[in-house]
Amino acid sequence: MRNETLRTLVRGAYEIQKLRIQTGNRIVANWKAKAGQAPGEKEEVLNDEGKKILNVIRLSYSRITDGITKLPTQSQFSGDGVIDDYTELCLVSQYTALEQQEKEHFAKLGAIVKKHPLWSEFLEGVNGVGPAMAAVIISELDPHKATYPSSFWKYCGLDVCEDGKGRSRKKEHLRTIQYENKKGEQTERKGITFNPFIKAKLMGVLASSFLRAGGKSGKGKYAKVYGDYKERIEHHPIHAEKTKGHRHNMALRFMMKAFLLDLHVAWRKLEGLPVSVPHTKTDLTLKQNKNY
Repeated sequence: MRNETLRTLVRGAYEIQKLRIQTGNRIVANWKAKAGQAPGEKEEVLNDEGKKILNVIRLSYSRITDGITKLPTQSQFSGDGVIDDYTELCLVSQYTALEQQEKEHFAKLGAIVKKHPLWSEFLEGVNGVGPAMAAVIISELDPHKATYPSSFWKYCGLDVCEDGKGRSRKKEHLRTIQYENKKGEQTERKGITFNPFIKAKLMGVLASSFLRAGGKSGKGKYAKVYGDYKERIEHHPIHAEKTKGHRHNMALRFMMKAFLLDLHVAWRKLEGLPVSVPHTKTDLTLKQNKNY
């Protein structure tokens, strides 16, 4: 069954990571404003330019706090041309504290995950999956509730809608959900049908990790799945009018479905549960996946 305690730890670690990134972006925006540069659009991640700026600011912070066990007081503070305001020093201090907390949280998650049988029996051998992503998978998915691989696909938002397009937050893809309001009354609302957290981690993080793991070594099984499928749809007349980005996203979705199928089989076997595998993986053939 899904480990709710681990799920709480995982969500907490990623909340710290999110806060650290937000703080880093504020620091970078502030530095740009001082330099007379436009701060740019709000970022969900630190881009390369932001990382370079933060490295410069880190060096400044290290010089100012060298040999000091705690921050100097405002009267003791002396800027160095990079950090030249006490408020900036406090903000950078907050950032470094969040970095340390994030590092410690993910280290603890790694130690816990490596004792889980799914890690040693399957996930450890998958190029591109590290302890942090393994923790997400183990804590968010439940093989006992997923009788078929398609159950994982649907829960992760990788299923295909009635319009033949991949599941999304579009209005036409929302479904009527019954829930109890604050008054204790049963009512309805429109909502998504999938877990947005794990979809974001699979499609936004793990998919890229699989492609990087493929590289020139050719060791990435799922990168090959991506490449083979993308080549097929690029030469199929049905997909001729689709953009390059559209075909890329189709191949990513196909690749992640292949991974979830393998995960489902391995995990259900490990739990002693019946395994339902499509004959010759027909669920993943081009014929059955004209769109995604």
